Amino acid sequence: MTNKKVLVIAYYFPPMGLSGVQRTLKFTKFLPQYGWTPIVLSASPRSFYAYDEELLSEINPDDTMIYRTEQNSNVRKTAKFPSYFMQKIGRAFLQTIHQPDSKITWKKKAVELGRQILSEHKVDAIFATAPPFTDFLVALELSREFDIPFIVDYRDVWIDNPFHFYATPFHKLYAENLEKQILTYAQKVVVTGRHTKELLLKRYGMLGHEDVVIIPHGYDQEDFDNAGRITPDREKFTITHSGLFQDDRTPKYFLKALSLFIKENPQAAAHVNAKFIGIMRKGHTRMIKKYKLDGVTKCLGYLPHDQTIAELMSSDVLWLMLKDDVRTPGKLYEYFGARKPIIASLPDGAMKKLAVDTQACIATYPKDVASIKNAIARMYELWSKRILPTPDEEYVESFDRYKLTALLAKELAQTLKI
Repeated sequence: MTNKKVLVIAYYFPPMGLSGVQRTLKFTKFLPQYGWTPIVLSASPRSFYAYDEELLSEINPDDTMIYRTEQNSNVRKTAKFPSYFMQKIGRAFLQTIHQPDSKITWKKKAVELGRQILSEHKVDAIFATAPPFTDFLVALELSREFDIPFIVDYRDVWIDNPFHFYATPFHKLYAENLEKQILTYAQKVVVTGRHTKELLLKRYGMLGHEDVVIIPHGYDQEDFDNAGRITPDREKFTITHSGLFQDDRTPKYFLKALSLFIKENPQAAAHVNAKFIGIMRKGHTRMIKKYKLDGVTKCLGYLPHDQTIAELMSSDVLWLMLKDDVRTPGKLYEYFGARKPIIASLPDGAMKKLAVDTQACIATYPKDVASIKNAIARMYELWSKRILPTPDEEYVESFDRYKLTALLAKELAQTLKI
């Protein structure tokens, strides 16, 4: 039986790195096993925060085709991650002159390449993932021109995203009309969590409960199997954070708590090892010195994904912080895959419940230094006694990306015209 073909529209795709590419990469990796051949339409940006060439090795070229709007662009520059202030200024400027986002300048080239792809291949469905939300506009135009059903995938919310900037009410209304138009024509809407689903249903009355499907982020068990048997150093109590401190996220309260814990437990200093994997802002690295944690803290920088997995496996406890309940960071699900206990510094809401439901989590509020310190102390005590908790295996396995791709394949199949 010949596989159906799905056009996957994803501006962010390997060799670009960072967590934003993982969801699309893994769907693309596993869809052929469910009867779908992905044809990826992506970009080749000349400047990005991180690259990971190894990620493309997960894609079988016999199962997947990749088209890029800048096929001959071999110039790659690693951009510096801006401060939160500069990020806000840059975002305000770009979102004032570009709607729905700065990638709207990519839309014309993407549509042209999409037309070429659709003229060369019989594509049965279109799958567009965002951000950037320009991907949705590309999907809408191609879908209407070629009469092909399409699904949109929200990795983050759009209109209700507190980090989006609208210079005037007109800007917001324009974006809202764009989103409404897209959702009116989309055959199905996929979101990563219940919060996003509830926001969309509340804002757009034409959507029914069954129109919006939750397919959460996840982890790829093969990543952990390929890492082999890695165990933590028994002489070191290792707490690890993986990923960017995007927008208003900060290690400040964790570092203050860790400093306080060591001050109260000076004998622990020889054993504590705090690791930060990912790009760190200069202001954040200065905090490490400010709280006199140079001797117990390592900033490993951005690592290829396989090395990140190995670092998670070699840790005793994993830490996560988020100041809002709007976004669903993919790192939490990879924490699940590592089967490690978690300190989750999160506001009340869906993300905190996800972490707590592992049955191996201590939850705190994001800025509560005292409770974060107590969580570190409790995990250190359990580590000392060699009785750290293990996440519930059945719960963890529900986030296996191979299984989650089956849900996407089902939704794709239901979009096909009879």
